[in-house]
Amino acid sequence: MVDFLSIGECMVEFAREPDGRYGRRFGGDTLNTAVYAARSGVSAGYAMALGTDPYSDSIRALCRAEHVDDGTILTVKGRMPGLYLIETDDHGERSFFYWRDRAPARELFELPGHARVTSAMAAARIVYFSGITLSLYSAAGLDTFHDALVAARAGGTRIAFDGNYRPSGWGGEAANARPVFARFLKLVDIALPSFDDEVALWGDSDQQDTLKRLAGHGIGEIALKNGPAGALIGDAAGSRAVPVPEWIEPIDTTAAGDSFGGAYLAARLKGDAPEVAALAGHRMAAHVIRHRGAIVPRA
Repeated sequence: MVDFLSIGECMVEFAREPDGRYGRRFGGDTLNTAVYAARSGVSAGYAMALGTDPYSDSIRALCRAEHVDDGTILTVKGRMPGLYLIETDDHGERSFFYWRDRAPARELFELPGHARVTSAMAAARIVYFSGITLSLYSAAGLDTFHDALVAARAGGTRIAFDGNYRPSGWGGEAANARPVFARFLKLVDIALPSFDDEVALWGDSDQQDTLKRLAGHGIGEIALKNGPAGALIGDAAGSRAVPVPEWIEPIDTTAAGDSFGGAYLAARLKGDAPEVAALAGHRMAAHVIRHRGAIVPRA
């Protein structure tokens, strides 16, 4: 059993290199977060479903190499993981293009053996998921996932969530995502949203608007990310800014928010205050945006 359990989907990643060719890697927001939590010194695991193909084997090998427990990765014979392409502009900002409709990760909570995942959720100190996680599952899968979160939380597990709103996962319509997000936000203890995502989904006018709206769901701890502008912590003590230690010209912003979240939650598991955790998140993200791809070299 692990202290930090992340739930979602890892895919085959093709990112365009400076010479115009594509380099193959693996990534997915919640796996990225699990990797950076593990690199920050906590026991981390990942829950998803994969196939029996070489790419699935490589994802499992990546988890083991990164000390991310793969005991909650289920196997579906004859299926393959999803794939996505990243195009990065001259400012390091990226666009994503997905092929994932048949990926077995979409059926995690409807597969035989999903009880292994729900048991691990109940044993973890923090369970983490994202808005992309929510976009994967059917109505039945969402119901099972919701019930598992309720049970884990009742047993003392803290629930952490990053909105990571991606319109493509919701048919291009924010109206499709809002009721699902609202349902699951009621279960969240620690929110790690990005301000631009919150504006896109909810139309928030400023960061205080975001903090107030999320607190209205009963969320007691919020670390609102805003890129180079730093983070804003909101909790029972009020709100306070945590600026980035230094401004970094990004090469690739892929996984900046994911790496912040992994380092932040690892620091909170170690007992650090939210402000200290946010600084740890800033430092990890600063390292990641100096490299191409979601999971950067360990060195």
